[in-house]
Amino acid sequence: MNAVITVLGKDTVGILAKVSSECAKVDVNILEVTQSVLQGMFAMIMFVDISKCTVPFSQLVDSLTASGEQMGVKIHVMHEDIFNAMHKI
Repeated sequence: MNAVITVLGKDTVGILAKVSSECAKVDVNILEVTQSVLQGMFAMIMFVDISKCTVPFSQLVDSLTASGEQMGVKIHVMHEDIFNAMHKI
């Protein structure tokens, strides 16, 4: 099982490190990541493997959302099945 994590907000030091750390704490493996800083705005998309996650998906979502609020960015986590259903023609 996989998920997509997006992060958007004002660029600050350590955003990638904090999100990666939160994932590592619960055995979420980062498969792919892309990030950009556009005129001071940070944008990142992560594709992660949640098959070995040690907490329920809803708890992962809540944890990353709270971390984003602490950093002043918006973090959104979407299960791959929902992502695929939304983008299916």
